[in-house]
Amino acid sequence: MSSKLMLIDGNSILNRGFYALSKGSMLTTSTGLYTNAVFAFVNILNKHIEEFMPDYIAVAFDMKAKTIRHDMYEGYKARRKGMPDELAVQLPLVREVLAAMNIPAIEREGYEADDIIGSLALKGEKEGCEVIVLTGDRDSFQLISDKTIVVLPSTRAGKTETRIYDKQAIIEQYGIFPEQLIDVKGLMGDSSDDIPGVPSVGEKTALELIKQYKTLESVYEHIEEIKKPKLKAALLEYRQQALLSRELGTIIRNLECCGELNDLKRKELNKKELLSVFRKLEFGSLISRMNLLDEEEAPEEQAVDLKIIYIKTLADLKKYIPSPVKFKTIAVLQLIDKEDSYSSHLESLAICDENTVYYIETGDGLDEEAVAIELKDIWQNSEVQKIGHNIKEFITWLHKYGVKLNGLVFDTMISEYLIDPLRNAYPIANLAQKYLNRTIQSLEELQGKGKGYKSFAELKGDQLAFCAAHNAKAISDLWSMQEKVLSENNQLELFRDIELPLVHVLADMEFHGFKVDAEKLNEYGETLSKRITALEKTIYMIAGEEFNINSPKQLGVILFEKLKLPVVKKTKSGYSTDAEVLAELSPFNEIIPCIIEYRHLVKLKSTYAEGLKKVINPVTGKIHSSFNQTVTATGRISSTEPNLQNIPIRLEMGREIRKAFIPSSEDALFVDADYSQIELRVLAHITGDKELIKAFVNGEDIHTATASLVFETAPENVTPELRRRAKAVNFGIVYGISDFGLSRDLGIPRKEAKKYIDGYLEKYAGVKKYMEQIVKTGREQGYVETLFHRRRQLPELRSKNFNQRSFGKRIALNTPIQGTAADIIKIAMVKVYSALKESGLKSRLILQVHDELLVETFVDELDKVKELVKKCMEEAALLKVPLVVDVSTGYNWYEAK
Repeated sequence: MSSKLMLIDGNSILNRGFYALSKGSMLTTSTGLYTNAVFAFVNILNKHIEEFMPDYIAVAFDMKAKTIRHDMYEGYKARRKGMPDELAVQLPLVREVLAAMNIPAIEREGYEADDIIGSLALKGEKEGCEVIVLTGDRDSFQLISDKTIVVLPSTRAGKTETRIYDKQAIIEQYGIFPEQLIDVKGLMGDSSDDIPGVPSVGEKTALELIKQYKTLESVYEHIEEIKKPKLKAALLEYRQQALLSRELGTIIRNLECCGELNDLKRKELNKKELLSVFRKLEFGSLISRMNLLDEEEAPEEQAVDLKIIYIKTLADLKKYIPSPVKFKTIAVLQLIDKEDSYSSHLESLAICDENTVYYIETGDGLDEEAVAIELKDIWQNSEVQKIGHNIKEFITWLHKYGVKLNGLVFDTMISEYLIDPLRNAYPIANLAQKYLNRTIQSLEELQGKGKGYKSFAELKGDQLAFCAAHNAKAISDLWSMQEKVLSENNQLELFRDIELPLVHVLADMEFHGFKVDAEKLNEYGETLSKRITALEKTIYMIAGEEFNINSPKQLGVILFEKLKLPVVKKTKSGYSTDAEVLAELSPFNEIIPCIIEYRHLVKLKSTYAEGLKKVINPVTGKIHSSFNQTVTATGRISSTEPNLQNIPIRLEMGREIRKAFIPSSEDALFVDADYSQIELRVLAHITGDKELIKAFVNGEDIHTATASLVFETAPENVTPELRRRAKAVNFGIVYGISDFGLSRDLGIPRKEAKKYIDGYLEKYAGVKKYMEQIVKTGREQGYVETLFHRRRQLPELRSKNFNQRSFGKRIALNTPIQGTAADIIKIAMVKVYSALKESGLKSRLILQVHDELLVETFVDELDKVKELVKKCMEEAALLKVPLVVDVSTGYNWYEAK
């Protein structure tokens, strides 16, 4: 059997991994070190090592210096942007990983990784090896032969998929042999590398020529046979450029400086070194997956001697679970499968009491209701302290059976969110690795992802029990470790007084849900359909023909070729017709406003009129959204499945959706309470700006006051247009807006927008001083914080990349303002929830949207609830300016707002 040689294009795989895991928040360590590219690289590498089991292996890297191709052609890669700083800082890290894995990393001055791979591949072929080239670059297809394949990985949603190309695959896809692809490149060039090729010759034409004439030289030998005059003329004019382009794109295969094959023999990885590197990078899941903790290497904390008691029947539950008086503190880990926050099913429960874990599995011998009811005295006993991880999920489940959870003292997920709010997720296994130096199997890893995902119901058995038990033990042990960090960060009050009590509030909101009138949704959908049909007819009439309005390609042809509108920008697939482009084209043709409205209505119909019906719970007739406490970096609560915070309000047709949201019973109605300009009031407090404080204390209209100051006119002379501009500046300042952003928002020249911002900062000197100081503080200490000590790490402020620094600056300016506003609304929610309970009212808080709270109440409680909600919200925080709350009522959400 032949030996296998695996050659990896380091830059290509690292680059691919970087962008695959750059959506949303970029993966960093708790100290702000970027790690997303390294994490993806290691996952891709491990997957393919396991799949192909190579005998020899090497990773090739490009060098920063110029190559021989730059000497051949000055324009080579001239327009290619430099590597982002966030990726560049990870290059040394991936080399550390490779060194610890005993995998050679090779680079050669004057040459590219492709040349190293090409030379080693040829050497491997000559010595009888099967060669596997792992790359994200199709340039390597020219290396494919009877003995060499190219493997192209792709990462989607954290999952790596692979496509393998051999000789037959190339023939089927391109209709030519792999070695002929370089002749194709000579003709068509390569825009990504600035290889010119022959102008106007694309891939289709180039392939046709090479299929017919086999080589580039043969194309020119038969040039007289080419019938298309323009093509023939271009080929003749750019003959030397075609030959140069082929040479630029040809991978060099005769480098003698790449070492011998024996130097690449695969070795055992250095577990100790790799463990050290992975701990630095906080790759807990990889430490577990790669079994890096041998018994003799494991720290003392690793040895956890757990007694696991399996409970699968009601008799066992009664027999083995002690009475509440025997418990002092327990860690609870719920394994729940759910359709929504109402229809959740407890599959298993792990209760950890010191070194004993009671693993309760529901099923034929024990239904889940018994777990709630039989252990009710434990759940409702406030003397028994409870620790959890995402305990809201468990509290919501207990609500199904009318059981409360008292004695909650800690939640490790929420705690870690306060410590490190930039994470995408907070698996218990990662926290165990970080704080306890303990490697345990991750529940998320056990469940899998994508097509391989398994519910807890499908996983029931010894492996799940063992995994859950050790995760529950980790929750128990994490409490003191995380609490210490919270104390050091001055965040204990934020955790105990705001975040932890909020868990109960959100659990109650999720379980109670929001009733939806399905018939109203149907009517709304029909209204939208009629308007969409009318718009279609108008668009077709203006266009002079019918076409697929939803097809950007067809729409582009109509707008830019038939109607001759100016082309704003192009994409790889053709004309861009995105929202920004359409807004710019609006003055040029009456078709554009129709298309904008059409798109808006189509989205309303699919997302809300039809989409909301799919998530109405058939038992309750309500939508049970999930309110997420650990998602946004600013501290705001987010809503998913569905996102109720995204219900449109700007346009009337969007607001109409709210008419379908109704109280739970006919004798109920809504009280809607909304903070007035809370972020600007927070800005006044934090900056201490005298003018802002004066305006708010005197009850002035802040936008009129700003217009009067900035535009130097009396308040009574401020026009609606001036007020609109002042409003844009006021809120723009809060979000760190640039003169470019303001000019775009107001539709004014950039110079004028800059004048507005400068004028604002001149009049509001306190704001200007704050803006300068907070960015400096963020850069020096690496984070900024809210009035209540919620932190946001800011590694971007130290970036060498201008765009990243600019982003960091905006976040530094905005976080203390938006984050403090988020803290205040959370405090208000806890106050309102508690006051309603303590007053013995039937009314309940059912929704929070940004600065707005919605309470479901009854006619006989209405006046008291209005007063109670307003008081709780306005007294949520003591600022230098008053907090003002506007209260309204209605028999549906539309009326209430």
